[in-house]
Amino acid sequence: MCLAIPSKIVSICDKNATIDINGVKKNISISLVEDVKIGDYVIVHAGFAIHKIDEESAQESLKLLREIMGQSYDM
Repeated sequence: MCLAIPSKIVSICDKNATIDINGVKKNISISLVEDVKIGDYVIVHAGFAIHKIDEESAQESLKLLREIMGQSYDM
């Protein structure tokens, strides 16, 4: 099973971006989404941003993931 996780874009270079997930930074491709900028939230799957989402939806999804994973896992 794979999860697509909401992530915040912290930097962009061409069609690549760095995302931040609870302090963990990862490089991804943004070639599949249009009009993303620093500070936007995207759904990331297999190293690609696949969809841009608003911050409220991202935070709600992250909250649900925390609940599923239990209190010991902090996102």
